[in-house]
Amino acid sequence: MVTNPENTLMAKDNYVKSTLFLHHLCPDTGKQNLYNKKKLCQLDVKKYWNHSDVKSREMPTSGNQTSVSHFILVGLHHPPQLGIPLFLAFLVIYLLTVSGNGLIILTVLLDIRLHRPMYWFLCHLSFLDMTISSAIVPKMLAGFLLDSRVISFGGCVIQLFSFHFLGCTECFLYTLMAYDRFLAICKPLHYATIMTRSVCNYLAFGTWLGGTIHSLFQTSFIFRLPFCGPNRVDYFFCDIPAILRLACADTAINELVTFVDIGFLALTCFMLILTSYGYIVAAILRIRSADGRRNAFSTCAAHLTVVIVYYVPCTFIYLRPGSQEPLDGVVAVFYTVITPLLNPIIYTLRNKEMKAALRRLSGLKEVQPH
Repeated sequence: MVTNPENTLMAKDNYVKSTLFLHHLCPDTGKQNLYNKKKLCQLDVKKYWNHSDVKSREMPTSGNQTSVSHFILVGLHHPPQLGIPLFLAFLVIYLLTVSGNGLIILTVLLDIRLHRPMYWFLCHLSFLDMTISSAIVPKMLAGFLLDSRVISFGGCVIQLFSFHFLGCTECFLYTLMAYDRFLAICKPLHYATIMTRSVCNYLAFGTWLGGTIHSLFQTSFIFRLPFCGPNRVDYFFCDIPAILRLACADTAINELVTFVDIGFLALTCFMLILTSYGYIVAAILRIRSADGRRNAFSTCAAHLTVVIVYYVPCTFIYLRPGSQEPLDGVVAVFYTVITPLLNPIIYTLRNKEMKAALRRLSGLKEVQPH
């Protein structure tokens, strides 16, 4: 019988692929004992190929196993007829977020009466809100209108890094703002000597540096994993829980590190904020003037409201690392899209000095030079 050389080469190629595949699934299955352990691995192989999300996985290649060149953002689950209304709604929210936070920055810079540490930190918060929203919302809008859901591998890395860099910086900034209010209310005689301009600059720089270190660690730890398929991100942006589900490796260590890292940072910052406000409330209750108590409570209530609105959704998402519930997307929309819009509203409507400065700015009154 004549053997077709082409068929022989194909058979050898299939044998090599099946051997590599079994070795990928069962690391203990080496070349010498492949047939002895094949039966033990058979059930896992069957489950592997029957899994709907894994059928499109490719064979890992030697060296760097990352073969995915792009990801597909599934986005928010919605009926097709709601695409245009959702696009318009998120576009309006995004424009209001950018304009509102930009107006706060402009007002603080132009009004010398607001050249104080509290408003200097508020400028940083407004800038963070604008950039966080800009890192997420434009791609979401493209998905609603143009059905453009593809993001390159590098773009996904940049988006994940940017989001966690800005989000962690904002977390540190909230803590710093609580410390500033603690000094202003509990240590009023020493406030001016402690919170000098240079100290404020160093503290603000420290929040950005801390956010950079945190995000570099998380991003490098995530994308060191092999990604060989599938490439559909069941989320509206590249975030840690959604990306980990696409890795072609065991992600238990990554999930634990994410839980401990983000959980420790969030819990530590939140406890420091609560401690600061515990002292603040005690100091406010000792104020004899009703107007003084009202003004102090008004200023601190605005900051505390923003902190709660920020921390509760983040805790819901990241301290449940294995969650895949549809509600996660709704919660993520809240702290990536809605919260940046609420910050300028809260800080302007509940702050008399900001409202007065906005009135002076809109009235085209001359502002004293710095």
